Amino acid sequence: MTDTLPPPTHLRAVPEPATAVEPEESPAVRPVDNPKLAEPNVATEKRKPVLAGWVTNRRDFLATARHAGANLGYASLFHGIRLPVYAARLTAMSPRGACRFVVSTNRWVWDREAAPLRDMAVRTEDVEEYMRLSRLRAGRVRLRGLVTLVAAVFGFGFALWLYVMAPAALYAFAAGGVLLLGRAGQQPDAPVVGPAVLRTEIQKLTGSIVLRGLDSIGNAKISASIKKGGDMNGLRFTSEIVRDGPGYRADLDLPYGITPDDVMEKRENLASGLRRKVGCVWPSPDPDEHEGRLVLWVGDKPMNETTKPAWPLLKDGRVDLFKPVVFGNDQRMRDVEVTMMFASIIIGSVPRMGKTFLMRLLLLIAALDPRAEIHAFDFKGTGDFGALEPVCHRYRAGDDDEDIKYVLDALRELREEMRRRTKLVRSLPRSRCPESKVTPELANDKSLGLHPIVFAADECQVAFEHEKYGAEIESICTDLTKRGPALGMVAMFGTQRPDAKSLPPGISSNAVLRFCLKVMGHTVNDMVLGTGAYKAGYRATMFSRSDRGICWMAGEGDDPRIVASAFVDAVAAEKITARARRAREEYGNVTGHAIGQGPEKTAGADILTDVLGVIPATEKAVWCERIAVRLAALRPEMYEGWKGENVTTALKPWGIKPGQVWGQTDTGEGKNRRGVERADITAAITRRDADRAAA
Repeated sequence: MTDTLPPPTHLRAVPEPATAVEPEESPAVRPVDNPKLAEPNVATEKRKPVLAGWVTNRRDFLATARHAGANLGYASLFHGIRLPVYAARLTAMSPRGACRFVVSTNRWVWDREAAPLRDMAVRTEDVEEYMRLSRLRAGRVRLRGLVTLVAAVFGFGFALWLYVMAPAALYAFAAGGVLLLGRAGQQPDAPVVGPAVLRTEIQKLTGSIVLRGLDSIGNAKISASIKKGGDMNGLRFTSEIVRDGPGYRADLDLPYGITPDDVMEKRENLASGLRRKVGCVWPSPDPDEHEGRLVLWVGDKPMNETTKPAWPLLKDGRVDLFKPVVFGNDQRMRDVEVTMMFASIIIGSVPRMGKTFLMRLLLLIAALDPRAEIHAFDFKGTGDFGALEPVCHRYRAGDDDEDIKYVLDALRELREEMRRRTKLVRSLPRSRCPESKVTPELANDKSLGLHPIVFAADECQVAFEHEKYGAEIESICTDLTKRGPALGMVAMFGTQRPDAKSLPPGISSNAVLRFCLKVMGHTVNDMVLGTGAYKAGYRATMFSRSDRGICWMAGEGDDPRIVASAFVDAVAAEKITARARRAREEYGNVTGHAIGQGPEKTAGADILTDVLGVIPATEKAVWCERIAVRLAALRPEMYEGWKGENVTTALKPWGIKPGQVWGQTDTGEGKNRRGVERADITAAITRRDADRAAA
């Protein structure tokens, strides 16, 4: 029967002062637990695999067989070279072995092992027991003596026969006997033949070790639950701890109110409690279960010390950018896929951690799709993307003014292409373009020209901060990030300094795929992975300097995950590019830089003159949003889609800072909004013209 619980203290009514009227009895609290309430009648079953995972997985089976074969081959070579030394040492120990053999044989024949029992029977004067043991000894001695005599006679006769019939065999038997006697004569703590492969023993992961590690992270609820036995507060193992790849997996429910994020943010403390390196310990949520389920995977070796499988596309294969492609491995060395289409990409890290290698790998993936048009720009200027030149439609390495101008011309082409695609997609019938975006079928139709376009800018802050062209480059890249994914255009931006200047808010807030290698602080971590990532436990600050190529990947799946990108050096990149070039020649998509053609030279718009032209002399100041509308009407091919912030960004390099301007809305309501004064525009034009004349 359900007990009636008193109402919570904070919900109890405060008694009123006593009066002459007798108060009515307060009604009893109604029970809410119905004993006849039906069960949900929902049950799930998970069957364990019949065969171990490494047997059914081809890659794991080959890795296991390769590891065992390598150890066997090495041991054979190791001991084969040392056979003469082993033979000499065993021969030297054979006299001692012979003495031990004689002593042990004598002890066995005369039943020395039972002597203490007979002595005890004599001391206790147990005549019956002594006589029984004596009879037993006499029988044993007769049988063992006979066996020894037969063996000696047969052995001597066999030796004489071999001496007459096959002397070489006698010598072989004698040598074998000497070696066996030498083996018997070696010291137990100093064997002649030692192991060829020394194994470092790793402590097996057990439930008590897991609980010890969880207790060490300093979470009060977890520690209290462990002390109370666990199950009362929800802490329990949901299955046995098992081997999972090169490590152990433990599944457990955390105490009520605790999530895997609370454990992930204390990963270093957990590793200390488990007595493993941080690179071995990977707590994570289980996307198939409730929010309190923790999957703790503990590797045998740190991720950066584990041999990674070869990239599947290293020697063969093509890519469809609309489908997931393997680009790396997780902690358990399982393949990790990425879908590049319909997303803009940000890659951030401190120098020398593999950021450029990762971006080059993504460009190689794009190159293996023969439809893709590649724009690769290396503002670091070291030529890291040089291997991709034979397949690039636009390519540049460097940060000189002429390099930045080349990139600007290429971006202006992309802006015009984006506008063309917008109009084309809008004009297609719903039956062919139901979601108003580029699909694989549309990309395959060469007549439409909706093939994938991949734009990549490494050290993008160099272009964004350029004094003359930075504002327009930022404006086009922001537009490309926002509208490009739906039009089959992928934009990638890599930087060592992911702050507001290096990654403008319009880009960082609209990028879907994010890769964060090692960074130095929580602010930078959240700029790359998104606000709140550091607090949730997704911390790229935990990577060490040796964790090159290892990153947090966000945007592919529900939660960020740890990934080690495939390692492809410059030599391998050139071979992959050559293969991609042949595929493009067959498809008919070798254009631009790959055949020696550059972007068309464009003069661009004179933003100061255009803004001055849309502000009549009768207006002292105008809101930026109204200037954007007027500019779009003046030059739709240049300013279509501009908003007030675009005007602010474009005027910033000329020293013009918008301020509060009083004006009236279309309904006649007066308001203060950001705007610019006409006098500031004319002053900026005067300064610019004077500087040009002086130059």
